[in-house]
Amino acid sequence: MSLKIAIAGVAGRMGQALVAGASAAGCTVVGGSERAGSDQIGREITPGALITDSAQKAAASADVWIDFTMPVATLAALDLLKSTGVRAAIIGTTGLAPQQEQQIAEHAKRIAIVRARNFSLGVNLMLGLVEQAAARLGPGWDIEISETHHRHKVDAPSGTALMIGEAAAQGRSSKLGDVRTPPYDGQPGARVDGKIGFAVTRAGGVIGDHEVQFASEEEIISIGHRAITRAIFAKGALHAAVWAADQKPGLYSMRDVLAL
Repeated sequence: MSLKIAIAGVAGRMGQALVAGASAAGCTVVGGSERAGSDQIGREITPGALITDSAQKAAASADVWIDFTMPVATLAALDLLKSTGVRAAIIGTTGLAPQQEQQIAEHAKRIAIVRARNFSLGVNLMLGLVEQAAARLGPGWDIEISETHHRHKVDAPSGTALMIGEAAAQGRSSKLGDVRTPPYDGQPGARVDGKIGFAVTRAGGVIGDHEVQFASEEEIISIGHRAITRAIFAKGALHAAVWAADQKPGLYSMRDVLAL
């Protein structure tokens, strides 16, 4: 039986990608929401499924809720989902403050929630490989992370680059905040052992390139990922939705989904 999903921000770029990929993932879109006042309200998503301004109405017959919107909207939707039969949620919303992350954790006591900053299957596999490499290579191996994104991206380093840094730091039983080195500029002196460096490029229309180098005096190991299409994020979220629908309440990550 096809998994029934409802999508927040269904008329947006990510929402459209989720709708386009749903069928191939074994899912049926039964509802979707947009902000109040949107000219998309009332538009048909799939036969019989209309865009509404209410998460509660959008998810009335859904098994899983998928949300890549804004922090306040995401948390409001999770509250409204209490009166529906939704048993799992996929949350890709960025910019959540620590207290908002805690609110999501509270909701995960009643439904299964997969929370991730990047739903690409390839990126999440990369995170596992980076952590393993960092754990097995000693502090004599320097770690440098480089990333390139389109010229319109406003944050740097990217959230994904920071996730890679966190994975590397975890592999060394450290916190990224303790081992991250400032950008190299001017005459910063010799590189400090055990630190993790970042390099950022913003150019053109690049979707996202990430690479981490483990470098010793004798050799370099590189692990990289290149996003060719934004559809990979929707594909990963749909994969997570199918997985989460059969899980017990709890807060999960993509590493749980991929059994890493």
